[in-house]
Amino acid sequence: MDLLRTPDDRFDDLPDFALAPRYVEVDDPEGGSVRVATYTDGPQDAPAVLLLHGEPSWSYLYRHVVEALVGAGLRAVAIDMVGFGRSDKPARIADHSYARHVAWTTQAVDALGLRDAVLVGQDWGGLIGLRLVAADPDRWAAVVAANTGLPTGDVDMPAVWWQFRAAVEKAEQLDVGRLVASGCVRGLGAPQRAAYDAPFPDETFKAGPRAMPLLVPTRPDDPENGPNRAAWEALGRFGRPFLTAFSDSDPITGAMAPVLRAHVPGAAGLDHPVIAEAGHFLQEDAGGELGRAVADLVASLPTHG
Repeated sequence: MDLLRTPDDRFDDLPDFALAPRYVEVDDPEGGSVRVATYTDGPQDAPAVLLLHGEPSWSYLYRHVVEALVGAGLRAVAIDMVGFGRSDKPARIADHSYARHVAWTTQAVDALGLRDAVLVGQDWGGLIGLRLVAADPDRWAAVVAANTGLPTGDVDMPAVWWQFRAAVEKAEQLDVGRLVASGCVRGLGAPQRAAYDAPFPDETFKAGPRAMPLLVPTRPDDPENGPNRAAWEALGRFGRPFLTAFSDSDPITGAMAPVLRAHVPGAAGLDHPVIAEAGHFLQEDAGGELGRAVADLVASLPTHG
């Protein structure tokens, strides 16, 4: 693959985000390796919480969640998806596939040595993260699904999602900062929008954001339907704590919260928060509240409390 790498100075002086990246290497399916950016904050010997972002954001999205987790004495770990943030960016839309992103994230988690961690996934962070949980359930102490799901193409996506996909496909210049802002309820300032634009110096760097809407399984014959159905079956046996922390104002994923709670045994008996006045990017609207909900879950775990 032809890989692009965002210059480091694009990430200078980001508001409220000073974490230095630690890079790990994952496989380029065509040979060689791909550099993936990860970030860690908090005590090294503390319980770990893995934070997985989605489209079209990067780990900057979790800065207020990280602050809350570290304040509770936990270790926060975030990964930039390949094609996003400080991670390498394949230059072609065709370089991206759902299966590749699952494999890349699995390899990054392996490289970080994470075991007995709590996984938090939002948007594509859940589409990928739930596949990781299904593949290796014993690796995870608990799961937090936040404005996400695991589509199989058997149920149509909401109309607003199709509008989003069409906007991404048709845009001559993809305004990533504006896309994130459109998924926030409480507003997003110009410096924060610039932080979401930072990974993409020009349009050639945006194959990842342009690819991801095309990879969501939307029809029963999608190649990832089989793996996602198998993952649903595995999640139906997942008995460790499984929290849904959804916002009250996300028209894209809101319907998935009760489906997940009804299907995953580990969701039973938990107090599932609904985060008020928050949109699709609830980390941006209410990151502190989400972080505290995750910290409360960790405190309740038998081995972590």
